[in-house]
Amino acid sequence: AARGRGVAAAGWRVCLAHRFEEPRQPLGAGDVPLRDALRHIGLALRYFRWWYKKTRIEKKSAFIDLLCAVPLQQIYGCPLGGIGGGTITRGWRGEFCRWQLNPGIYHYETVIADQFTVCLRCKGQTVYQQVLSVERPSTLQGWNWGFCGHYAFYHALYPRAWMVYELPGQNVVLTCRQVSPVIPHDYKESSLPVGVFIWEVENGRDEDVDVSIMFSLQNGTGKKDDRSGGHWNEPFTFEKEGERVAGVLLHHCTRVNPFTFAISAREKAGTEVTHFTAFNPAGLGREVWQDLLQDGRLDSTTGKSSPTEKGEVTAAAVCASCRVPAQSHRTLELALAWDMPRVHFGSKEKLHLRRYTRFFGSGGDAAPALSHHALVHYKEWERKIEAWQKPILENSQLPSWYKSALFNELYFVTDGGTIWVELPPDCCAEDLQGPAGAGLSHLLPVLREYGRFAYLEGQEYRMYNTYDVHFYASFALIMLWPKLQISLQYDIAVTVVNEDVQPRQYLMGGQTAQVKLKNVVPHDIGDPGDEPWQRVNAYLMHDTADWKDLNLKFVLQVYRDYYLTHDSLYLQDMWPVCQAVMESELKFDTDNDGLIENGGFADQTYDAWVVNGASAYCGGLWLAAVCVMCKMAKVLGDAEIQQKYTHILSKGKEAFERLLWNGKYYNYDSSGSDTSSSIMSDQCAGQWFLGACGLDQGEFEVFPKSHIVSALKTIFEKNVMSFAGGTMGAVNGMRPDGVPDTSSVQSDEVWVGVVYALAATMIQEGLVEEGFHTAEGCYRTVWERLGMAFQTPEAYREKKVYRSLAYMRPLSIWSMQLAMERRAGQASAPVYSAPIPIQP
Repeated sequence: AARGRGVAAAGWRVCLAHRFEEPRQPLGAGDVPLRDALRHIGLALRYFRWWYKKTRIEKKSAFIDLLCAVPLQQIYGCPLGGIGGGTITRGWRGEFCRWQLNPGIYHYETVIADQFTVCLRCKGQTVYQQVLSVERPSTLQGWNWGFCGHYAFYHALYPRAWMVYELPGQNVVLTCRQVSPVIPHDYKESSLPVGVFIWEVENGRDEDVDVSIMFSLQNGTGKKDDRSGGHWNEPFTFEKEGERVAGVLLHHCTRVNPFTFAISAREKAGTEVTHFTAFNPAGLGREVWQDLLQDGRLDSTTGKSSPTEKGEVTAAAVCASCRVPAQSHRTLELALAWDMPRVHFGSKEKLHLRRYTRFFGSGGDAAPALSHHALVHYKEWERKIEAWQKPILENSQLPSWYKSALFNELYFVTDGGTIWVELPPDCCAEDLQGPAGAGLSHLLPVLREYGRFAYLEGQEYRMYNTYDVHFYASFALIMLWPKLQISLQYDIAVTVVNEDVQPRQYLMGGQTAQVKLKNVVPHDIGDPGDEPWQRVNAYLMHDTADWKDLNLKFVLQVYRDYYLTHDSLYLQDMWPVCQAVMESELKFDTDNDGLIENGGFADQTYDAWVVNGASAYCGGLWLAAVCVMCKMAKVLGDAEIQQKYTHILSKGKEAFERLLWNGKYYNYDSSGSDTSSSIMSDQCAGQWFLGACGLDQGEFEVFPKSHIVSALKTIFEKNVMSFAGGTMGAVNGMRPDGVPDTSSVQSDEVWVGVVYALAATMIQEGLVEEGFHTAEGCYRTVWERLGMAFQTPEAYREKKVYRSLAYMRPLSIWSMQLAMERRAGQASAPVYSAPIPIQP
């Protein structure tokens, strides 16, 4: 029945009456091992002093708020909206409940007035009128609430979702299909801040039924400023090329980042659109309810509403109505658009224009045109979405859970606090490059054509483009929106070749150092509460100039991007930057054996897991980066650099095997400590990237194939199958005796994005069944057991706790898809072949 109603064959499905496992708690002080707590008393004091000053004195948000974690709500479904224009998340029970309109800033509030209501009329009489919500709120009590959840289900396959309602006793079925314009390789439609709701009405009666769908919306997002006064609504119509839409504009007139909502419906033969310009969503709501009940239509008064007084809140409604013949079906089409074209970040220093303003203008009056465009073009969006997803959905070799995970994890591309902005029209190369960036000859054309893109490390970890994590997530961008990955890389390259000499104290060690060193990759490009791109490295825990992985991850991504795009102009631009960061990295090879050493602290993406000496993770990334330097030098004809790094690679490979290989796997590090023999699930990260670049065999083979396969089999046996019965993915660290490594707060966590990368590595090495089993544990834990749909966390433990909801790293699941395509011989063609055009 679901397939017959157009619901996707795969995806995440839940009945509206479902209850998930009792929610877990965010990682707290009681979950930190005592020895870690004692070791970090100084850190805790420094952090609290910093947190108090930031949040209580400066009245700003902490980049990571360890004292006020976001509580888990098991309610979220597909977010609405394209890339970089803000997002509005609907829950799987239909509520509008998570808001990110101000860039990078989240508000978690279910706005009860934001609802769909159905009205059925037969022979001129209303026979059924119901809010399509299971809620029973304390406001709007003049409405008929409490739809029985057993009669409805939700199905998500991002960027679409379906809600199917069987109206009790009415022999009428409603299917609401929600569509957002998230389309690979499309850099216009994918930027639009819109969502469309297509209501399919099936009339199983032997008589005609008049059906109305009312969409009500509060002017605001449930925050205090909804009551700040000065907000107002007005009806609108918009007609173009014979297509007409009608609805209501809700103008939200805040001092910073004002915006306009538009709720609308498409007028067509047999469909009537009516509206209710303004009502009080904090009252009983009887005026709008009775208006609909009377004749299945709304009053449709003309003119603007009066601006709200301070303390008041307002809402509006639009209604689409049609007659559905007996034993037939009809379609009603409604849309939600929001227009916040000009945005400031927290510092309010610079004005930014969102990407969609290139196509719809920046005057703040685009909501009607956006609504019209969405309702007229959504069918084209769906054709493109289906063409993209169909080969994967119809591949019988891929399990259903994987198809759901692959597409649904993409929610974070739009709902990761994502911002996509235009360059100012008067921007010149010198403005972007800084004093030392003149070598990036294609920087200006790239950013002028594709804009600047940034997404948060996580909804709770408010740093844009956190680079050690983006290393994992970047597969989604390079495979689906490669120009955004290229743009992001140019932004990182600019920061590499420049510096910020301002001193500051770091929380972990208490030392003072400058914010950004030259020829070092930054940790992030800034905090949305400050001024991203202008002030980088919002991360204050460590001085990441001493981290061992950031520079290597830049080099690896440069070659991976080139390998998949064949963009030689990009490679030529990035080559000097790669040489600079590798030259900077060489200082970490303290004994000149061709292998870098870690510094005895948590100096990489596992920023609470101490590593000392040669290590499997950073050492493997180093050798992989040296390998791709050899390959890039060969491609570019740079014989001197090729010879230099070939010599380093030869020495480093020998040292890596001698210091870390124990006959079954690579030791965590070479320190000889109690935990140096731990089995790290991420020990083959270097091989993972080499495999994705086609450099895992023949002339460029770095790690002996037999050693990699042995290590992966050991990880599967110990970290996967000996942990939680093999049902929760791979724990980060496992002792050889099959007990999780509890030496740090991170070693006994499961990192979902790392598990997906591990699974991709297994697939690359022929361990396909093991790879899918490993990844399946994470999907079923997060999406099916714990109710963390559309908020996949960075980490969870076997019992009790999770950490950092809605995180970037799980986008690494797209590396699994690349591995599968490579096995099938499909990854040889570039994801786009045309070089970036040079503007005069």
